[in-house]
Amino acid sequence: MDILVTVIIGVLSAFFIFAGSIKLLGWQTFIFEKQLEFFHSYGLNRQVMALVGTVELIGATSIWFQSSVIGLLGAVLLSATSLGAIFFHLRFDTWKDGTPAMVTLILSGLVIFLA
Repeated sequence: MDILVTVIIGVLSAFFIFAGSIKLLGWQTFIFEKQLEFFHSYGLNRQVMALVGTVELIGATSIWFQSSVIGLLGAVLLSATSLGAIFFHLRFDTWKDGTPAMVTLILSGLVIFLA
């Protein structure tokens, strides 16, 4: 079970470091512009996008500390951002746009449950 949790944490961490760093720093132009379009269509601005990216980075790095409450809080942060993404995608887009968030919600929920 420990190996499964470690693999899930690795996948979540890689995904959210990638996604959060783009939201915060905009280093990958195509994805950054697409994400910014989503946020604008939701009535949210660049500052909110940067805040979400910061939360994603904090969650993605703290999830590695599974032997402490910090790791659990990291998984909870990733679950919360996934839930938020699902809400906005279902409200303003299609369910297909929310598929990655649904997967990350399930994975972060497994980390919380198995921790």
